[in-house]
Amino acid sequence: MDILNECFGKKEDCVSREVAGETLIVPVRSHGGNVIAIYTVNELGTMIWQSIDGRTRVGQIVDSISRAYDVTPEEAAKDTADFLHSLEGVGLIGPVEA
Repeated sequence: MDILNECFGKKEDCVSREVAGETLIVPVRSHGGNVIAIYTVNELGTMIWQSIDGRTRVGQIVDSISRAYDVTPEEAAKDTADFLHSLEGVGLIGPVEA
């Protein structure tokens, strides 16, 4: 499936707080031996994190990033997909049905 048509949702077992322009994301319990960590994301990561609501398609996030940061849609799509896959890889988000 094309990632631009996918929606992602945040896992219920993590909390986040914005501090000084960055977002701190903290898993509140471990899963099968995974190390608990604090994840820090920059301004762009914060924009993506705030857009992850289970309803917004990745393509919409990419459009917003392309406009906000004056980058090509292709560059925004690659960076967004890489970031989302990173978040998914550490169990902070997962795909949802739109």
